[in-house]
Amino acid sequence: MQKTALKSEERAVLELRSIYDQFGYSPYKMSKFEEYDLYVRNKDFLVSDAVITFTDTNGKLLALKPDVTLSIIKNTQLLPGQVKKLYYTENVYRVSQKTQSFKEIMQVGLECIGEIDEYCLYEVLVLAAKSLRSISKNSVLDISHMGILAAIMDKMSLSKAQSARVLACISAKNVHELEQELAEVEADEADKALLLELAGIYGKANAVLPRLEKVLSGTVAWDAFSQLKTVLAAFEGSELNKMIHIDFSVINDLKYYNGVIFKGFVEGIPASILSGGQYDKLMRKMKRSSGAVGFAVYLDMLERFDTDSKAYDVNTVILYDSKSSLQTIKETVAHYAVEGTVLTLKTADKKLHYRRLVEIRANEVKVVEENA
Repeated sequence: MQKTALKSEERAVLELRSIYDQFGYSPYKMSKFEEYDLYVRNKDFLVSDAVITFTDTNGKLLALKPDVTLSIIKNTQLLPGQVKKLYYTENVYRVSQKTQSFKEIMQVGLECIGEIDEYCLYEVLVLAAKSLRSISKNSVLDISHMGILAAIMDKMSLSKAQSARVLACISAKNVHELEQELAEVEADEADKALLLELAGIYGKANAVLPRLEKVLSGTVAWDAFSQLKTVLAAFEGSELNKMIHIDFSVINDLKYYNGVIFKGFVEGIPASILSGGQYDKLMRKMKRSSGAVGFAVYLDMLERFDTDSKAYDVNTVILYDSKSSLQTIKETVAHYAVEGTVLTLKTADKKLHYRRLVEIRANEVKVVEENA
């Protein structure tokens, strides 16, 4: 099948697999369902807590998988000091962001599990950036670090409710409401000012890092910042560097995530199509002592490329009659297939959007319509 005949999500799957294979990641395959208890214990980690369940023949409650990461953690065995690098292409069953109803969604992602170091973090960020770039040249990877925010909020001794409200304000980039929220908190004014400063920071890494270094120097968040700085400095001189932005509005649940987190965006799609981060806290919750970092690409978001951005359903439509020989039809199809997709019909379909219309009448070939 020609590349031009593939849908956006189908092209993405092929290209993403190639990228992950190149970096030595191994394919992971899971069952369509897991025990429901696995998901209900970690429902806050899921994109949506809505799960399709059914009862097995033995009476056990199972669920059609809404997530792959939890299954990988549950089923991956590690030796001390070992790192396992896995990628997956799986259909998950969850509420679609587009339709707000249950849908079978193709999801591609990867996980790096084990003794996670700064190179592992850098490599996963590289693969996230390459994943986005394979989908669209106009893409951005927004990066934050939960360790920076967590260190400051822990020092302020915020309650769970206060932490949730503060993070919600930062996520929404609502500095005004954040200021009001912090006014009700009994904490060091310098720490409050630091959170307000972070909430307003956004920009390319090489422009933002010096500013962060200045405001975080000597604070409880310095170690987390140093890790972020080291990992992002490795992008210097890379063509991927221009994609990297620092944005503290990228937030994930503090119960699960502890380090670098990120979201990926491509032009033309209003929501993130890639999301990931370091989730050592989830590993601890699932009784694992190692670390982990990974991401997922939500391919259902790419449907908009096919419905909103594609100019034509097919490049060339060829209409032929009963007087045309098989040889003539075959040669005409081969000629236009070089340029893209070809659809052969006896009767025109008025609903089709095409670039070119070709007719074969009694073995005479004629282009009857050509669009720009």
